[in-house]
Amino acid sequence: MKRFLELIQREFKLFFNNKVLLMLFLGAPVLYGVLVGHVYQQGKVTKMPVIIVDEDNSPLSSSFIDMLSDNESIRVAKVLPSLFDSKDVAIQYDATTIVHIPKGFASGVQQSRLPEVTVFVDGANTLTSNTALMAVNVCAMTMKAGIQIQAQMKRGVPATVAAQQYEPFKTTIVKQNIRSGNYLYFMLPGVLITVLQQVLLLGLALSFSSEFEGNTFADLVRKISNPIGLILVKILPYVLMSIGILLLYWGFGKYYRMPLHADFGRFVLCTFVFLLAVCFIGVLVSMILPSQLKSTEVLMVIATPAFILSGFTWPASLMPGWVQGIANVIPSTHYLRIFRLLFIQHAENYHTNKALWALTIIAVVCFVLAVAVLWWKIRKLKQADKQKQVQD
Repeated sequence: MKRFLELIQREFKLFFNNKVLLMLFLGAPVLYGVLVGHVYQQGKVTKMPVIIVDEDNSPLSSSFIDMLSDNESIRVAKVLPSLFDSKDVAIQYDATTIVHIPKGFASGVQQSRLPEVTVFVDGANTLTSNTALMAVNVCAMTMKAGIQIQAQMKRGVPATVAAQQYEPFKTTIVKQNIRSGNYLYFMLPGVLITVLQQVLLLGLALSFSSEFEGNTFADLVRKISNPIGLILVKILPYVLMSIGILLLYWGFGKYYRMPLHADFGRFVLCTFVFLLAVCFIGVLVSMILPSQLKSTEVLMVIATPAFILSGFTWPASLMPGWVQGIANVIPSTHYLRIFRLLFIQHAENYHTNKALWALTIIAVVCFVLAVAVLWWKIRKLKQADKQKQVQD
């Protein structure tokens, strides 16, 4: 029994002496609990931006816009005079819904000609688009009922009877992008991209740390002492293997009959920058933490909540600012946005500039830091060799 208790005591000592394991075991549940809790803190989607195209400019259309503004689920981000450039404006404001009020709307209602209000819904994000659609539909139905009741009551019809009469105008809903509402088309690409980032980080976590642990770093430096060359040697195999993974993903898309159509050149450029950003983060952590276990654990902390924080399933605008700040230093956050813009929303290439610049900044900063750290380690190794030669 005494031996057993000594072994238990030894295990506790080993646990508390491992600072990384201590941080992960005790800190990770707190960290992830706070992060995930704050991501979904609001509990429901509110104040989703919608674009209004008001070609009628009548008191009735203004009343309809006021009703939309009063709904807690949506907010009117912009009122446009025509449908021209409305799609670009919607992308600019991250609006999933465009409400088109046609010219002659008010006169059509007064003359019982059933004018048509069209609602364009971006199905790229199932959750947000459905929430905005339901809110617009509730406002439209409420206004229909109010107009009809008032008209019937003026003719002497009781309010209870008037509420059952035919609607004064109809609403047409046009789903764009993922028109089928297929959740697979929305969810699968996001998960696969996150997995690609995770396997890259886990692989590169061992790139330099395995050299340090195996005491082979000195042999490697004797063969190539240029920090930039060393980094390229380490990341190039992973970049090449990533091409195979992306081809596999393309095969998945074909198998599931996903509509994948976009500017191939732009996508290749964005993918290349994304891969570099992920690879440079991996090698940087692997240099700073010379232990394979520690570097793997730290990169797992970065990779695990990436999908939740990316804004792919839950609007980033509803997250606290500090959570958005953490999300913005993770490459998949920006790459998932690029993927959605190119393949799902079919946006113009310039709409991806912001996300592409963010990936470029991450890649450049991590590359510079990695070169600096590696140069310092090489310099330190050479100094140690010189001292050893002098002593000999």
